[in-house]
Amino acid sequence: MIRKEQEYKLDIREDMRGGSGAIKIQHIWNPQEDLNANNRLFAKMSIDPGNSIGLHKHDNEEEVFVILDGKAEVDDNGEKKILEKGDSILTKGGESHSIKSIGEEPLVLIAVISCY
Repeated sequence: MIRKEQEYKLDIREDMRGGSGAIKIQHIWNPQEDLNANNRLFAKMSIDPGNSIGLHKHDNEEEVFVILDGKAEVDDNGEKKILEKGDSILTKGGESHSIKSIGEEPLVLIAVISCY
């Protein structure tokens, strides 16, 4: 199955998870309709400079962010780190994270949430 980027379903979320500003979410695959694996999200996200997804906890699921472009400050269970293109973060069940775009260009990432 092939899906072109212009076919991704677009979703804009404001102040996501207590963060600030708008988060552009392009749903690459719909987990309920397209995927056999137990996923909740498979998307490309774009976060303008200064905008963020607030600190939140994952239960019975894990989330991976892979940075495609831009610069991010992440909170990985209370530990702040800087991520750039090619870097990734894994947040397992019971753990918490947040992410903020801190570069001059939008932060672009792939986000996958797998449930168990």
